[in-house]
Amino acid sequence: MQGTDVDGRYVVVVNDEEQYSIWSEGRELPAGWREAGFAGAREECLALVEEVWTDQRPLSVRRSSAG
Repeated sequence: MQGTDVDGRYVVVVNDEEQYSIWSEGRELPAGWREAGFAGAREECLALVEEVWTDQRPLSVRRSSAG
């Protein structure tokens, strides 16, 4: 779910299932997504997503797996 402005600024976004993406700064976020508190160049945002999104299973799946 990435924006298309490769040279612009981006924000890291997250949904209720704790899935992360980046979105072009200033664009309206899609329903169900909120800003995760970080903005920067595309590569910076992608690096943060890679750092924090270590378990890519949706939250509901992680919860059901935990018992």
